[in-house]
Amino acid sequence: MSFDPSQLALLPNKPGVYQMKDASGTIIYVGKAKKIRQRVQHYFAAGRDGRAMIPFLLRELAFIEPVVVFDEKEALLLENTLIKKHQPKYNALLKDDKTFISLAINHKHPWPMLKLIRHKGRPSEDQLYFGPYPSAHAARETLDLLRRLFPLRQCSDAELKRRKRACLLYDIGRCIAPCVKKCTPQQYALYVEGATRFLKGKDEELLSRLRQQMEEASSKLEFEKAAEILATLKRVEEVFYHRSSVVSLKIPDCDVFGWKSLHGEVALCQLLYREGKLIGSEPYLFPRYAGDPEELLGSLLLQIYQKPEELPPLILLPIQLSEAELLTEIWNEILKKKVEIAHPLVGQKRKLLALAEENAESVLTRGAAEEDRESHLLQLEELAHLTRFPSRIECFDTSHSHGTDFVASMVAFTEGRLDRKRRRLFHIKTAKPGDDYGALREVLERRLTRALAEDDLPDLILIDGGKGQLNVAIDLLQRLNIASVELIAITKEEGLHTKGMTRERLFLMGEAEAISLPPTSPLLFFLQRIRDEAHAAAISFHKKKRGARLVQSQLTEIPGIGPIKRTRLLKQFGSLKQIARASDQEILAVEGITKRDLAALRTHLKN
Repeated sequence: MSFDPSQLALLPNKPGVYQMKDASGTIIYVGKAKKIRQRVQHYFAAGRDGRAMIPFLLRELAFIEPVVVFDEKEALLLENTLIKKHQPKYNALLKDDKTFISLAINHKHPWPMLKLIRHKGRPSEDQLYFGPYPSAHAARETLDLLRRLFPLRQCSDAELKRRKRACLLYDIGRCIAPCVKKCTPQQYALYVEGATRFLKGKDEELLSRLRQQMEEASSKLEFEKAAEILATLKRVEEVFYHRSSVVSLKIPDCDVFGWKSLHGEVALCQLLYREGKLIGSEPYLFPRYAGDPEELLGSLLLQIYQKPEELPPLILLPIQLSEAELLTEIWNEILKKKVEIAHPLVGQKRKLLALAEENAESVLTRGAAEEDRESHLLQLEELAHLTRFPSRIECFDTSHSHGTDFVASMVAFTEGRLDRKRRRLFHIKTAKPGDDYGALREVLERRLTRALAEDDLPDLILIDGGKGQLNVAIDLLQRLNIASVELIAITKEEGLHTKGMTRERLFLMGEAEAISLPPTSPLLFFLQRIRDEAHAAAISFHKKKRGARLVQSQLTEIPGIGPIKRTRLLKQFGSLKQIARASDQEILAVEGITKRDLAALRTHLKN
């Protein structure tokens, strides 16, 4: 069933909202107009509407239901309400379950720490929150900088209690080791205060306070303490002056929107400027949208700004918005806040628009895949109570045949992507045949010892196994004095007789009970992919090693073919199959191979 264009004449030509429905009565698009009939006719006029999604929309369209209202402002509010209620597939809708990425300091703890967290809606009040940040990447950059400036602890509370000696982070100057009383509570509090002031944007105040503390320490002849403060002061000055010279602008607080579209996919980027500094950005991606830029912006602005504290005094848009005055009236009435909406054509504000458009183009290029990866990593951090964002995950697996040809593999995922350059394969050298625990211990020790030497430790190690394998890894980390690497073991749930997909269990450090993940969990698929990559690498390497051993053993049976000749034949031909296919001249061309060897080889291959 399709829509009959002759019915367009029956639509009212008054202000209101039109609801486009498919044959089942489902609303697929909601639009507003000054004159409903005139606006809807544009969809059917040949060549007048070139938007990529329109042909798809019209194919599904069966009914159009108009709603007449008193004026345009009422139409704008009704459109926003209907979009939120019915979530039409061809409208732009912000998700209600949007999560916010922030930095938090658990300031009530005796030894506070900085952490990247994700929360929905209003966060709890037991921590100090800074953000939200536009992406996990932006928040991690800030966190990494803060950890260099203010070396607060990075280990879990459990690790903090049980540690008997300072870990590697203390040795490289990334932590002042409150776990073993390398600092006083007062010294630690100074770093907490500095990090807090930095996050609040009080750079000059922070610098002034550091100088004062340094002078006080010097006057008390506490030269070691003064030297530590001086080092922090220099690092903060370097960051502050670089940041000021690059991004400080003489503009009012404002949000700047950039727009890009391609083949029906629309990307929007919102840049947030406060006190002349770019403090973050918010990307929006809509894979299918049937409206035009003006409809999109009008609809989204009402969805984005729903609280007074979220609304800046100035909003810069890439187009002249005809309903700008209506939006400002609505915000003034509902949020009790005055806002200016502008479309600058020249000057510094126009440059800000150009920058926002560049970012929107980048969002369009990256697509939603990157956001999904970040979401998985944040979910994993939250679910497993990790103390750090799992930017790099390394996964280990072993493989053997009844204890023979024992090998192991390691695969790495960086920022949620398979990092092929970091893949490593291991021959098991010291573990006894069939000793899976011993093999895991050997491989982990070889990898982590090298990572320590190269300052290349991962954030998280994922192990294919259960509680036993996890305990092996925990013991090794304690022996190597590593506190900054966290562990998770993943294994299939035992005792289930369900068909099809099985549940998985996660064993976590410091947790007695495992966590079960449902078979449809996107996070589970992500972890399974990491494990499958490690498993496939181990199996492939094992087959290769076993094949080489079998070829060697078969060549050993041939009279006159010793180790040197075997090695030369395999190096030249690669396998018994290729040796059998080779001509007599090709085999005799191998150094050391005689006619007698050739005859013995042919006889053996024939038999």
